[in-house]
Amino acid sequence: MSMIFFACVVRVRDGLPLSASTDFYHTQDFLEWKRRLKTLGLRLAQYPGRGSAEGRDFSIHFSSFGDVACMAICSCQCPAAMAFCFLETLWWEFTASYDTTCIGLASRPYAFLEFDSIIQKMKWHFNYVRSSPMESSLEKIHEELKLQPPVVLTLEDTDVANGVMNGHTPMPFEPAPNFRMEPVTALGILSLILNIMCAALNLIRGVHLAEHSLQDPGSWFCWLDQTS
Repeated sequence: MSMIFFACVVRVRDGLPLSASTDFYHTQDFLEWKRRLKTLGLRLAQYPGRGSAEGRDFSIHFSSFGDVACMAICSCQCPAAMAFCFLETLWWEFTASYDTTCIGLASRPYAFLEFDSIIQKMKWHFNYVRSSPMESSLEKIHEELKLQPPVVLTLEDTDVANGVMNGHTPMPFEPAPNFRMEPVTALGILSLILNIMCAALNLIRGVHLAEHSLQDPGSWFCWLDQTS
């Protein structure tokens, strides 16, 4: 029986998903928990280390170190030690495959698509295979959880996160800047009058020139001959 249904690797500073397992579950409840996981991923910087949010049928577990976090949607029957052992094994595998520069420069979701198959294989291994090294790791994580329990989040924490709903951040409303026009000074009024007078003089000169050209067309052509 599967205990771990879905897993992903996200960048902590902005919640950008870097890689994820193949999704075979499409029930309404499961899709709702995927939405919760996405919303929670946007605020992982507030919860370094381990954390969980539990519901009736599903639970979300995450393990965050540095700028990389691993998250999983598990059955509510999944032991916490198993979930965190899986997440931390996944974290080590991912950070060993990609350096911090490569992770920091990722600009689009699921930039490390080739890692999806590794998540899928690791998820299958934890769901269906038991080995001595795994049992040893589970015991170690179990003892750590006794000494330092994970942060427990409520379902409300996965619904609304600092104004974030459904993974979207509303734009803050800001009033438009209020610009005041400065009063016109005496120098400005004088400059405006002089510009109007110059424009009027140029208009009058143009009208007189046009009238002279119409009254004596020959002088206009003679002037053209002299200038050419």
